[in-house]
Amino acid sequence: MASTPAASAAPPIAPPPVGDMIQQLRKDRGMTLETLSRASGVSKSMLSQIERDKANPTIAVAWRLANALGVRLDQLLGAPSGDPEPVRIFGKHETPTLAGAEQAYQLKILGPMELAGKFEWYELTLQPGAALVSEPHDPGTREHFTVFDGQVDIEVEHVARRAKPGETARYPADRAHAIRNVGKSVARGLMVVIHG
Repeated sequence: MASTPAASAAPPIAPPPVGDMIQQLRKDRGMTLETLSRASGVSKSMLSQIERDKANPTIAVAWRLANALGVRLDQLLGAPSGDPEPVRIFGKHETPTLAGAEQAYQLKILGPMELAGKFEWYELTLQPGAALVSEPHDPGTREHFTVFDGQVDIEVEHVARRAKPGETARYPADRAHAIRNVGKSVARGLMVVIHG
């Protein structure tokens, strides 16, 4: 029995264009390309191409962007969704994570992306001898770091203070600053950033 030509000649289904959706979600959350790039780990040039529908993201890239934008993958890809869930639990695998060179530090982005640039919170893990060094943020920005494990030095310009488990350091982040693990074990804590 011969196959029908119509069945074999069906054109492949094109992936949905998601550029407009990503750009709209990004702008709704007050995020720049750079902010979204940092939060998702996707390069700015790739993001720009995706937003202009010059490139379609792989599932892995789309998943990272969905997490960074605080939406489900099916919402990003344009699938219809029902009523929003009143309580949404994010699993460990859904938490965007930034890693320093050679995994010296790990920064888990715990806050929702729509608050980026206003109010952010992170779980910071530093290997022994590692540091998270930051350039000055926007004027009036302050950071608060609560130590869970290990001990760290908090540096603002040339002043350093040591913080131990259970202690919280509060400091201006609109000046050059750093969090350094000065102990021999892994240091971990909660970093809250309140923008001015």
